[in-house]
Parts: sequence; C-alpha cells; structure tokens
Amino acid sequence: MKPVPDMRQPRALWAHMRHTLAFYAPRVMDETGGCFQFFKDDGSVYDRRTRHLVSSTRFVFNHALAWRWFGGPVGDVAHALAFVNEAHAQPQGGYAWMLDWHDGRAAVTDGTHHCYGLAFVLLANAHAAQAGVPGAREGIAATFELMERRFWEPAHGLYADEATPDWRVGPYRGQNANMHACEAMLAAHAATGEGRYLDRALTLATSIAQRQAALAGGLVWEHYKPDWTPDWDYNRDDKTNIFRPWGFQTGHLTEWAKLLLMLERRLGAAAPGWLAPTARHFFDTAMRHGWDEEHGGLVYGFAPAGEVCDADKYFWVQAESLAAAAWLAVRTGDDAYWQWYDRLWAYAWQHFVDHEHGAWYRILSNDNAKLTDEKSPAGKTDYHTMGACQDVLAALDVQPPATETA
Repeated sequence: MKPVPDMRQPRALWAHMRHTLAFYAPRVMDETGGCFQFFKDDGSVYDRRTRHLVSSTRFVFNHALAWRWFGGPVGDVAHALAFVNEAHAQPQGGYAWMLDWHDGRAAVTDGTHHCYGLAFVLLANAHAAQAGVPGAREGIAATFELMERRFWEPAHGLYADEATPDWRVGPYRGQNANMHACEAMLAAHAATGEGRYLDRALTLATSIAQRQAALAGGLVWEHYKPDWTPDWDYNRDDKTNIFRPWGFQTGHLTEWAKLLLMLERRLGAAAPGWLAPTARHFFDTAMRHGWDEEHGGLVYGFAPAGEVCDADKYFWVQAESLAAAAWLAVRTGDDAYWQWYDRLWAYAWQHFVDHEHGAWYRILSNDNAKLTDEKSPAGKTDYHTMGACQDVLAALDVQPPATETA
C-alpha cells in the first residue's frame, strides 16, 4: 500500500480528488442521457438502466467539482443536470425517485416525492449555477419554492419527508432530509447571495441541533412522528434502509458538526454563539461512541444507551468525519482535532481507498473485510469523499483555480 500523504496539504487533497474522478470518467457518461450509476470495483457498469435521483443529482455535484478545481468541461455539468430536469422531472411537479432509462426514454419505477431528493436537486442546481450552467440559477429558486409549497411545516421550522406521486404527504418525519436541505441552502446562498437561503439554513440547524436534540439527550435522533416527537422504534429491526437507519448515526453527528461550522463562518458576526460548542459536542460524542478501538474506523450507529448497534463501516461516515475534524481543528485551534483528522485518513487510506482502480469501497465489516464487489451502487457517487476533500480545502481557506493543482 502507498504511504499516506500529508492530507493537510492542498496538493494531496487535489491529487486524491483527481484519482477518484478518474474512476468515474469517462465511463460514467451515458451519451443517451445522464450518467451510469452502478459500478463494480474495477469500474465496470453492471446496471445500465436504473437511475436514482440521488445519484443523478450527485453526479452534477461531481462534475461541478471537476470544473471548479481542475477545469473540467462545463458541458459535463450541463449534461448531468439536463437529465435531472428532463428525465426525473414529472408533469405534476417534483422529481421521480427512480427511473428505468432505456433507448433514451424514462419509465418511472418509483414516483414517490422525497424532500431528501429535492434537497439534492437544490444542491445540484447551486453547484451548476456556480459553473455557469444556463437555467441553474432559476432552478435554485424553483426547487426552493417547491420544497416550501409541498414540504415546509412552519410550525416546526422543518420539512416533512415524503409524499405520494399525487403529493399526499405521509406521516414519517426525519432529520436526514433536513440536514441535507441545510447543506443545500448553504450552497444556494454561496451561488446566489440571497439571504433567504442562509436564513433557512439557520432555521433548519436551530430546529434540529437545538430543539430536536434537546428531546434526545442532546444528540440528533433520526426518526420522528408527525408532531416531531422522537420515534424511538422506527426501523429498529431493519438494517436494509440506507436512508433511514435506526440509532444515533455516527456520520450524521459529524456531518452536522461540519455544517454548523460552515453556517457559523457564512453568518459571520451574526452567528449565534451555540454553533461551535454544539459542533464540538456532536463530534466528540461521535468519536467516543463510534470509534472502533480494536479494528479502527467509525461504526455506523450506536443505540441511545451508547452501545454499538451497527458495527459495519461505511465510506461516507469516515469521509464526513474527517472533514468535520478539519473544520473543528481550524475553528478551535485544538490539535486533538487534527489528530482525529490524521487518524481517520490513515484508516481510510488503508481500508477504504482503492489505490488500484480509484474511488472508495462503499462498506466493510466491523473487522474491515470487504462485503461486496459493488463499489458504487445507486446513491454512491463518491460525492461524500470528494466533497470532504473540498470541504477541507474550504476549512483551510484554499481557493481555486485548478491551475495551481498537482
């Protein structure tokens, strides 16, 4: 195995992003529309037809990242966004969750509306707008207005989660959609400068990281009833739902830590004083309960009493946590966070990064054994891993252009 580079250095982060992008390009591009979304470890495509909204939007992010840092073609960003707008978009408004794409035509296989999906549509438009893709700025406003009209619950300061194809909102409420909505609002503000997006990001963060956390011992619980009281049993016995797992999610605690510090920096002097202390609390708790002292790495989830409830290792948990560690290190000046950053990179470099083919493996067992040769099924585009590198660069206040890269 190659020795771990000094991942505090921008050139090492740029090199890793390029290595990951190379796994997907050019094989990811489907000339008939959008991007392929199912890849084996060696990069071979094993499902050419199924298209998931989360992957479709995250590939917009990936191509926008390639444009931002390495001068990748804007046309790739536009190609990926066009698929979202022309294939996933539905006549009744909203975007189909899953499609069967064949011979240039889309058949809806799951027309459920998910606020989680709309958050990624918003994120995709925000990053495409920064790349100058025509119509993306208008897409930001349209998606925000759709989220407001269909999912926003002003009495709770949060978004509902899902609706039927004819827009009947269901009873489930979850923090995950709201967390990614907060992320998307920060990106929308960066792309437009419009204060309404920053205001909404703060409202979401306050509702989840303050009010809802107070109902769950000061941490972020995942699942709620329609009145936003915690649902302690939702999916307790189901490990198969990757978007709605039971337990406190190690990676969501650290992801919120990162978002709170990003929000604090963007708010500047107007930032409330609770953001940084809460970020530290979330991260420190996640490390205390989530770090596997025997095998290394962060486990997926732990129960309310603190015991591990899902010991598998997921790629995105490590990636989001190292990004949060960098933000905390810069924000607090506490070297302990740089130590966590280095420890997480060393673990990921040994176990998750595919040094031969590129990108990260998706999931490992508790003792770091590979569980599948499916590196990137629907939902995984390495948006988390490359985004983490970008987030570390942002924490360090390193800016493009890509001409400075290795």
